[in-house]
Amino acid sequence: MNLTNNNINHYQEPTLILPIKVPFQNKLDENQVKVSRTSLTTLQINMGKLCNQACTHCHVEAGRDRKEIMTAEVVERILFLLGENPEIKIVDITGGAPEMCPSFKALVKGCRNLGKEIIDRCNLTVLFEKDQETTPQFLVENNVRIIASLPCYLEENVDTQRGKGAHKKSIQALKMLNRMGYGKAGTGLILNLVYNPLGAFLPPDQKTLEEAYKTRLKEDLDIEFNQLFTITNMPIKRFARLLEINNELSSYMKTLSDNFNKNAAVNVMCKDLISIGWDGQIYDCDFNQMLEIPVNGKKRTIFDIQNFNETFGCIAFSNHCYGCTAGAGSSCTGALAA
Repeated sequence: MNLTNNNINHYQEPTLILPIKVPFQNKLDENQVKVSRTSLTTLQINMGKLCNQACTHCHVEAGRDRKEIMTAEVVERILFLLGENPEIKIVDITGGAPEMCPSFKALVKGCRNLGKEIIDRCNLTVLFEKDQETTPQFLVENNVRIIASLPCYLEENVDTQRGKGAHKKSIQALKMLNRMGYGKAGTGLILNLVYNPLGAFLPPDQKTLEEAYKTRLKEDLDIEFNQLFTITNMPIKRFARLLEINNELSSYMKTLSDNFNKNAAVNVMCKDLISIGWDGQIYDCDFNQMLEIPVNGKKRTIFDIQNFNETFGCIAFSNHCYGCTAGAGSSCTGALAA
């Protein structure tokens, strides 16, 4: 499907037409919500689809057999462009398991030299993989902010979503990070956790759930962390297929659309964020990246631009965007509205 400026907002994934009565763009129009990118503060970088886990909710469809990995050439170009865009303050590194990419440390060091705040989206269990022995200390030395996945504090729930033994390894990793200063007051080493629902429903209230996490993790396991982010499962790729298998896709999409929140819609993360794929392709967000919906309606890579500000303007929306605007909203830093 060729995209033009006229149809970019109405793009739909060709391999999965999400069942919905009111298309997302129409919902924005009905609520008089206009969203465009006019500033840029965060660059999200997906280093590839290689991962030591294969979670049921993963929108990247990551796993151990994936070969898509960012090259040193792409990292070098990203760092050059970051030098041209000092207004970008945050570099948000994700995957797969980004730490498994051979260029991960070079990217972190380069961003650190440019004075950027660096986020590593870590699944925790990767820290016990072969060749990752020095990664925790590397993160400390470069003051990397960790956003760690922990979909529940209960072992059964975590293992159901992430695989047998994932909870035990995750807890071991959190204890190790605590010993190194992460999540501890006064250290400046930030450790935030992420909650994803275990099924076809919206996350609970973020603040209330954070209090429950902090109480249970501290009292039961003597683990501390800074903040909890609740993130809605996006109805694409692996999670969408799971919903189809369970005959829940239509009901889940109805839940998302029925709970559309205008206050969340005006704060969506793509207003001041762009996403870079492992191969240098440019997208409005990590979800659009996985659906191969290009920024500004045409495929472009970081080698086709001289400045990230060239991505300003129209944002490509489709029906999966209901996932970011339902209930309290959802972003890479959690809820968007009270």
